[in-house]
Amino acid sequence: MINDDDAQKISTGSHPDPFSVLGQHIVDTKVTHRAYHPNADAVNVVDTKTGRTIASLGRASNAHGLFAGTAPRRKNPFAYRLKFTKGDHTWEAEDPYRFGPVLGELDEHLITEGAHLDLWKVLGAHVMDHEGVAGTHFAVWAPNAQRVSVVGDFNGWDGRRNPMRGRGQTGVWEIFMPGLGDGEVYKYELIGAHGELLPQKADPFGFGSEHPPKTASVVRKLDGHTWADRKWMGKRAALQRIDQPISIYEVHLGSWKRVPEEGNRPLSYFEHATQLVSYAKDMGFTHLELMPISEFPFDGSWGYQPVGLYAPTIRHGTLEEFRAFVEACHAADLGLILDWVPGHFPEDKHGLGQFDGTPLYEHADRKEGFHPDWNTLVYNYGRAEVSNYLVANALYWLKEHHIDGLRVDAVASMLYRDYSRKDGEWVPNKDGGRENLEAIAFLQRTNTVAYGSTTGIVTIAEESTAFPGVSAPVDHDGLGFGFKWNMGWMNDSLSYIQEDPINRKYHHHKMTFALHYAFTENFVLPISHDEVVHGKGSMIEKMPGEGDEKFANLRAYYGYMWGHPGKKLLFMGCEFAQGVEWNHDESLNWHLTEHPQHGGVQNLVRDLNMLFRDTPALHQLDCKPEGFEWIEEGSAEESIFAWLRHGTKGTAPVLVVSNFTPVERSARRIGVPLAGRWIERLNSDAARYGGGDRGNMGFADSKQIASSGRANSVSLIIPPLSTLFFELEETS
Repeated sequence: MINDDDAQKISTGSHPDPFSVLGQHIVDTKVTHRAYHPNADAVNVVDTKTGRTIASLGRASNAHGLFAGTAPRRKNPFAYRLKFTKGDHTWEAEDPYRFGPVLGELDEHLITEGAHLDLWKVLGAHVMDHEGVAGTHFAVWAPNAQRVSVVGDFNGWDGRRNPMRGRGQTGVWEIFMPGLGDGEVYKYELIGAHGELLPQKADPFGFGSEHPPKTASVVRKLDGHTWADRKWMGKRAALQRIDQPISIYEVHLGSWKRVPEEGNRPLSYFEHATQLVSYAKDMGFTHLELMPISEFPFDGSWGYQPVGLYAPTIRHGTLEEFRAFVEACHAADLGLILDWVPGHFPEDKHGLGQFDGTPLYEHADRKEGFHPDWNTLVYNYGRAEVSNYLVANALYWLKEHHIDGLRVDAVASMLYRDYSRKDGEWVPNKDGGRENLEAIAFLQRTNTVAYGSTTGIVTIAEESTAFPGVSAPVDHDGLGFGFKWNMGWMNDSLSYIQEDPINRKYHHHKMTFALHYAFTENFVLPISHDEVVHGKGSMIEKMPGEGDEKFANLRAYYGYMWGHPGKKLLFMGCEFAQGVEWNHDESLNWHLTEHPQHGGVQNLVRDLNMLFRDTPALHQLDCKPEGFEWIEEGSAEESIFAWLRHGTKGTAPVLVVSNFTPVERSARRIGVPLAGRWIERLNSDAARYGGGDRGNMGFADSKQIASSGRANSVSLIIPPLSTLFFELEETS
C-alpha cells in the first residue's frame, strides 16, 4: 500500500508532501488509512460519529512507525479518530492528515504578490475550529525548505511526526493540528534546500514566546477580546495632530520600577496599567512611548534586537495582559507609542537568519545584509515577501492591539547603504548612489498603508541626518512620517548646556541654530534613553557647577525645551533628575523624589506639561514658522534668549526668556510686540521647583520704551539660570 521510497521518506521525516501519503485516501475504490507514530505498538481507526473501531492498521514492513490498512465496507471518506496503543497505555487523537488546507486561493495570491496586508491573520499559529474540530492552524513561509514540521511537547519535539503541507508557489507550509490551543509551546523544524537539518526556529509570526532564555513560540489566541476603548479610539485623531500639545514619556518597562521584595523583578503589564499609567497621567504627559516590547532574547539589547516581532514580551505577562495595559492607557486618555525596529535583527539561531537554510529575510551579501554597529542582519526590503512581513507587522500592532503610534528606530541606518561602513564595504544602489532605494520605498509604503487603513495613528522617525522630507507626505516625495526626532537640536542644546556658564557666550549659536531648520519637518524634541547611557551620565550629571547650581541649570534647560517649537519627549527618570545614568537592570531611584531639589524638578516638568497643554500659543503652530518670533537672539554676552510663541489668530502670545548665566538680570528690558500686562505663567526659579523664588510678582506691565526693536517693552527680573514664561493678558 506504500511504496518503499514514500515509506522511507515518511519514516525519516523527509517527505516533501506527507499529505499525499498519510491520512485517509481512496485507493482502488477502497477507503485506506495511513498513520505514522514511531512510538506506537498498534493503531486503530475509530468512527467519530459512532465511536466504533472500524479498522486495525497493520505495520508497514518497509518503515518503522508506519501503519496502514483499509476500512471494510466503506466506500466514501468519513470522519475518524486514531486510537493508539503503547504497551498498556491507550489513547485517542484526531489525525492532522485528515483535514484539508485552511489557506484560500486569495490568500495564496496575495502572499505570492507580497500584498497581503492582513498577513498575520493567515500565517502564524491560529486557534480555530476547522471542519468541525477545535485546534490550531500553523502556517509559515519557507520557500526553499524541502520539508517543514511543527514540533512541540505534543509530538515529543520530533520533526518526523507532523510535517506540513506545502502550498506551491507561495512558499508557505501549513497544517491544522487538532486539539492544540492557547498556551501550546512550539517551533518549526526545517530541512534545508540541500537536505540539511536546520536549527529549530521560532515562528516569525508567533504571537507569544517562552520566557528567555527559552526560545520557543507560544500559541496565543488573538480573537475574542472585547475592547473597551471606543471613546478614546474615536477622539485620538484629533489629539495626535501637529497642532496638539504632544508630550511623550519614554519608558523601559523592565526598569521603570522593580519589586525588591520579590527578587528585584520588573512590574507586570497589570502593575504598569495602574502605577505607570496613573503616574504619567499625573505628570501631565499625553503619551507613553515604550522601548521595544516585541520579544527579544537578550535583556542588554533593551529590545532593539527583536526575534519575535509579533509577540509582546512575556517578561511582563501574556498578550491578553498587554492588551489590558493598552486599555488602561486609553482609559486615562494617554496615547501609547511603541518603539518599532524594522531596521535589523539578530543572528540568534532560533530567529530569522538563514530561516530556511538560505538568506531569506536578509541579503545574501554581507555588504548589504550585515550591520557593523550592532552585529545584526539587515532586512532585504526589495523582496516583496519581506517587505510584506514588516508592513503587516506595523498594521498588526496598530490594528490588533490598538496602538496609537509607532516610533521607527534607526531610520538613518535604513536610508543609506553606506551607513557606518567604510569604502569598499557597501554596495551602491542601481544608480550607483548611496541611498537604499528599497528601504525608502518600504518606509513610504508602511506610512501610506498605516495612515490609510488605521484612523488616528501617528508614526515618528528617529532619523539623524538631513534626509529631506521625512515628515512630508509620500505624494510630495516625502517618507510619509507624521513626525521626526530633532537630533540636531538635541545634540546642540546638550552641548551648550554642559558648558561652564562663563564659556556659554562663545557657543551662543548652538541654541539658535535649530531655528534655521525648525520648520522643515514636524519635529519632536527628544531627550531619550540614548542621552543617559554608555558613560554619558544622567541629565543632572551633565549640568556644570555644584549642588543647587546644577539643578538650576537643568530647570532652565527644561524650560527652554518646553518653550522651543516642537513636541516634547523625555526619558523616564529625567523628569526628577535621576542621580546616575540609566541602568536597565535596576529600578529608577524613586526615593530621590522626596528630596526638595529632585522633587522640585519633578514639579517643574509636571507644570511645564500642564502649561504646554493649556496654552495654545505653545503648541498650535509648533510646526509652522509663523508660530515663532525671535525677540533677542544675539545677547551672547549675557547668555540671554528671548522669543515669542504664537498660536492661531486671536490667541494670546507667550514670551519666553531664558538666562543661562548664574547672574541675576534686574530691570532687564525685553521688547514685546503688544502693550499690556504680561502674566508670569511659569518661573523655573520658583521655590516650588527648588529655586530661589526670585521673579516679577506674577506679572510685568509694558511701557512705551523701545527695546529689542519693539516700541513697547517690559522690565523684568530674570533670575540666574532660569526660564520664564509670560502670556499677554486678554483684555475685554
